[in-house]
This record gives sequence, C-alpha cells and structure tokens, in this order.
Amino acid sequence: MAWIVLIVSGMLEAVWAAALSASHGFRRLRPTLLFFIALALSMLGLAWSMTSLPTGTCYAVWVGIGATLTVLWGIVTGQERFALARALLLVLLVGSVIGLKVVS
Repeated sequence: MAWIVLIVSGMLEAVWAAALSASHGFRRLRPTLLFFIALALSMLGLAWSMTSLPTGTCYAVWVGIGATLTVLWGIVTGQERFALARALLLVLLVGSVIGLKVVS
C-alpha cells in the first residue's frame, strides 16, 4: 500500500508543479488553489510512505515520478520541445525508479 500511495504522491507532484506554473506567480485563483491542494496531498502521501519505506528510496521515487510526468506534460502542452536525448534520459529515470522498487 505504501508504494501505491508513493506513486500517487509522485503524480500529484507533477500536478502541483504544472499548477504552480499556470498560477502565474499566484495571480490566478484556480491554479493557485490546485497548487496548494495537490502540494498538501503530495507531501502527506510522501510522509506517510516514509513511515514504512526507506526515506531515500521514497524521495527518489517521488521526485523521479514527478519530474518525469512534469516534463511529459510540458511536451504535451507545447511548453517544452521533444528531443530524443530527453526521451532517453526520461526512460533511464523511470528505469531507475523501477529498479529502486525491485531492490527495496
């Protein structure tokens, strides 16, 4: 169960990162509210996961999932451009996250 909560928390990290960008410096209400809600839920899930999984593993998985999904969201929305090297590095990052799960 801790792994599921951790994965969802990593996904919420991408949500709050995208909402933070969309808030335009907290000047837009809806993205700002989404940012704070997703941030709180993401942190709560990360904290809860750390009660039964190693801290370093939790943090690496949380950041890896969040960073990967944030970059993918940027590519899908056209805020970032696709590049083969970037795609290969994201595959390496996801593979590293899976590897941490396998060895934990």
